[in-house]
Amino acid sequence: MTQTPRTLGAIAEALGAQLKGDADVVITGIGTLQSSDAGQISFLANATYARYLPETRASAVILSEAFADQCPTNVLVMENPYLGYARLSHWFDPAGRPATGIHPSATVDPSASVAASASVGAGAVIEAGAVVGEGVIVGAGSVVGARCHIGEDSRLWPNVTLYHDVYIGKRCILHSGAILGADGFGFANERGVWHKIAQIGGVRVGDDVEIGANTTIDRGALEDTVIGDGVKLDNQIQIAHNVQIGAHTAIAACVGIAGSTTIGEYCIFGGGSGVGGHLEITDRVHLTGMTMVTRSLNEPGVYSSGTGVESNKQWRKSVVRFRQLDDMARRLKALEKKLSD
Repeated sequence: MTQTPRTLGAIAEALGAQLKGDADVVITGIGTLQSSDAGQISFLANATYARYLPETRASAVILSEAFADQCPTNVLVMENPYLGYARLSHWFDPAGRPATGIHPSATVDPSASVAASASVGAGAVIEAGAVVGEGVIVGAGSVVGARCHIGEDSRLWPNVTLYHDVYIGKRCILHSGAILGADGFGFANERGVWHKIAQIGGVRVGDDVEIGANTTIDRGALEDTVIGDGVKLDNQIQIAHNVQIGAHTAIAACVGIAGSTTIGEYCIFGGGSGVGGHLEITDRVHLTGMTMVTRSLNEPGVYSSGTGVESNKQWRKSVVRFRQLDDMARRLKALEKKLSD
């Protein structure tokens, strides 16, 4: 399934690209440099793939000026070819949009408000006092809890669960299995016995946020857990209660963020990273994959921890040396004192 074919000239105008070639060429799809055929458009955003450019069969390629002369076909020149690809990809997205209206098998509480332009899928549940805005899609089997609010043009894919008092902004995307508003991990200990603390805050998600499959965002203990505008969360991320994430931060899969931590704007967290609780991460911090943060980070920049993969034999040697560091430090200190005396 594709959108209506468009001419290369129309695509160039829509993307604000410089066209070098035949404006009347009709584009019916999008693909990689290696696999594209006539009628398709491709892109070159990573110089690693430039080796495929001379032999591409695509009818056109989106690229930067530096590679324009190496392309054997029509080109659209852009400063950021990857952004051009990102915008163009939506024209050929086969996902489509379900019909508006409420499926007969859905359950909608009489006190809930569902816009006429919204779509509520089979088996979905909309609980008391919930508001489903204009153009919203609630996928099959999804649950929208009491007093939740979903802003216009947001989409819940099948089997998304919103507990009570969750606020979703405009144009958000929540993928299957995402759970927002579950209880945070809050317990008081009395002589070894754990006593549950009621989690009475909510979750607030800004506009243009995307939340990946099976990602969980806990509700606040007293105040809301907050996800800022434009935040992008990958699959299988755990965000604990009362975390605040600043606008336009992007977090890759399998990251865990402990409770009451504040993360700034425009941060990037690599996959598998972990952030301790009650910390502050300033704006524009980049954590490389598997980084463990145990203290607040007050300066922008790139941070890493741990070691890269190596052979088991070398790793065992490194572990032995690591265990010897404390003894070596004491011996070095004693030697320095002896030399100074």
